[in-house]
Amino acid sequence: MPTSITYNPRCSKCRQTLELLRQRGIEPELLLYLEEPLTKRELTHTIQKLKVDPRVLVRFNEPLARELGLSPVDERSRSAWIDLLTKNPALIERPIVIRGERAVLGRPPENVLGLL
Repeated sequence: MPTSITYNPRCSKCRQTLELLRQRGIEPELLLYLEEPLTKRELTHTIQKLKVDPRVLVRFNEPLARELGLSPVDERSRSAWIDLLTKNPALIERPIVIRGERAVLGRPPENVLGLL
């Protein structure tokens, strides 16, 4: 089954999650989302597969989030959060592993075991 991972090579959780997948014989497609940002459509589908509110994927502790004045209690629409993440991919929590019609956030990396 096709598997992909939103991947940042500098992120230890991304590296750990990738290694966990490889140990189980899965070579996922690496989505280097900082180099090639996800489109609004791709991000929307990912969020649907995760079955979460978009703000769950916002890294509120990032300096950029503080610079933009973001807060988990902001009253933004689902679409506005997705637009914000599409325009600022550094704010997207990672890694996200997508396998078929399901997805999971790899924090901790062991979360991906439920997809396998």
